[in-house]
Amino acid sequence: MKGLFGHATGQPFLVLIRQKDRASKGTDMFDKILIANRGEIACRVIKTARRLGITTVAVYSDADRRALHVQMADEAVHIGPPQANQSYIVIDKIMDAIRQTGAQAVHPGYGFLSENPKFAEALAAEGVAFIGPPVGAIEAMGDKITSKKIAAEAGVSTVPGHMGLIADGDEAVKISGEIGYPVMLKASAGGGGKGMRIAWSEDEVREGFQASKNEAAASFGDDRMFIEKFVTQPRHIEIQVLCDSHGNGIYLGERECSIQRRNQKVVEEAPSPFLDEATRQAMGEQSLALAHAVGYSSAGTVEFIVDGNRDFYFLEMNTRLQVEHPVTELITGVDLVEQMIRVAAGEKLALTQDDVKLNGWAMESRLYAEDPYRNFLPSIGRLTRYRPPEEVVTDAHVVRNDTGVYEGGEISMYYDPMIAKLCTWGPDRGSAIAAMRDALDGFEVEGIGHNLPFLSAVMDHPKFISGDMTTAFIAEEYPDGFQGVALPDAHLTRIAAACAAMHRVAEIRRTRVSGRMDNHERKVGSDWVVTMGEHRFECAVGADQTGADVTIGGEVLRVTGNWTPGDQLARMVVGGESLVMKVGKITQGFRIRTRGADLDVRVRTPRQAELAALMPNKLPPDTSKLLLCPMPGLIVRVDVIEGDEVQEGQALAVVEAMKMENILRAEKQGVVSKVNAAAGDSLAVDDVILEFE
Repeated sequence: MKGLFGHATGQPFLVLIRQKDRASKGTDMFDKILIANRGEIACRVIKTARRLGITTVAVYSDADRRALHVQMADEAVHIGPPQANQSYIVIDKIMDAIRQTGAQAVHPGYGFLSENPKFAEALAAEGVAFIGPPVGAIEAMGDKITSKKIAAEAGVSTVPGHMGLIADGDEAVKISGEIGYPVMLKASAGGGGKGMRIAWSEDEVREGFQASKNEAAASFGDDRMFIEKFVTQPRHIEIQVLCDSHGNGIYLGERECSIQRRNQKVVEEAPSPFLDEATRQAMGEQSLALAHAVGYSSAGTVEFIVDGNRDFYFLEMNTRLQVEHPVTELITGVDLVEQMIRVAAGEKLALTQDDVKLNGWAMESRLYAEDPYRNFLPSIGRLTRYRPPEEVVTDAHVVRNDTGVYEGGEISMYYDPMIAKLCTWGPDRGSAIAAMRDALDGFEVEGIGHNLPFLSAVMDHPKFISGDMTTAFIAEEYPDGFQGVALPDAHLTRIAAACAAMHRVAEIRRTRVSGRMDNHERKVGSDWVVTMGEHRFECAVGADQTGADVTIGGEVLRVTGNWTPGDQLARMVVGGESLVMKVGKITQGFRIRTRGADLDVRVRTPRQAELAALMPNKLPPDTSKLLLCPMPGLIVRVDVIEGDEVQEGQALAVVEAMKMENILRAEKQGVVSKVNAAAGDSLAVDDVILEFE
């Protein structure tokens, strides 16, 4: 069966996006569309529009003047200051940009105005097409309280909860007690993890309710809240639907989104390793029933929680393109952005449900500007190095990287911290994971904190590999936060062998540059001691024209690869196994990052190693009597004054960064001796907020 673009359905999507001659625009297609968004999703929409021969218009704030989506678009319009509530979510400014450029349609991406019915109404009044669902569907599904009532009436399983709006913290506490703890506090207009908190007690409800309201107001301009029962040990599985305005609809399988932190997805995959065909069909049919009940058209996603018995419960419907849509595209071969554009232009779906075939397996890792070693707190700054792995398509695997940044660009404090969405495809789940491991190891990012080490750790975690995970995965497996990865001894041995061979190459280069002796072999020895923390390896290196034989622990490991001194990425083969490492130069060795580990690898002569063992360790400075700002951000409030006695766990201050409020708490009992910051102050990482006696 041929797909929509002249390919068999089920082929990896990246093949399709490169076949620019395969998709015709059509006689009734738009000539120019405006993308009312920024970052990687704006770039993603531009790619498909360009392939269809459609002119694109970008909008940008002061902070995004040099952004990638602005560079990629055919035209660009400035819309205001960096703050989203003064630029990207101001409907009048978007409408002005439409009038200036004559755009016939608008793709909203996700977030910002993508699920705002007033925006869709304003477009309709102007005679501009909205590349999304009808206003009525946005209103019905965008309000999570109304959507649950409609879902129940349409025969969709729903989660127990309070369907009315909650006025204040006192009412929230009362309702939570009636439902039974734990409960989920959710913004009615929320999405992307904003305005959501799990509460296990009255105190957490009271504290979390106001913080969630504030986040919802800042992100969506709507602070209405509701509460539902939080189902423990759940999986987060969602169904992708696609409907036209002629009554046709299909579902394109499911996505597993259970690896989350702070209610925001980190790793997604399609299909789910947990569902069987009967459950997939039941969830798909219920999702379409809900879509038809509200007259839905365009792409949309119906989200469910699924328990261990494969009982599933409706959470919400997202009336927009999802962040994780690439994994569905990779296993179905359907360009969802193109279908959204075609549906908005009035076309009928060219696919039926029988045409949808799920081919292989796809993974998506969200690369965030968040430091996993600081409890995933946001990081901002300049990308001094940004080298994604090469996008490739073979019969064995696919690598795709959706991004909105470039080397030398800035990660701003004003927007979501996502840098890129790295996706891989393979014929089965194991091969998709293997391709992701290799792609993550080869992804170079410098200048900011980022979560690449954590993503690598997930790909090697036994629970993830087995598919036995829930939305509590991060909380259960990393209860004390992410502290890096302890690699197996065999892996450390291969790293030691590689570094010994690399160091020998670097030493040969050094002697050649110095010109001190023609015969450099007499200056570079073969015996080396490699140390990584407490691990010590004695190595003997013998080299030839194609590589090196490293004797280590009585075993000879053959080392080959493409590394030369100065390269920041090494692709090696050690003992017959692939080893991809990011390489930095340090005194007497290398900083090595691979598979989630960050290692200082010292390579010394035996005499140097003997002397180094006698050197004292440098102690870090004592910051135990300081409250330091853990991220660049804005102080929302300081809850204590000079002289206050505080208890362990007490809230001390609230810092807002990248649209999230972060409560800073006391680690131990103490007395405040000095307050160095106040509400409204902008602070950098490690700026002192409070001092204690």
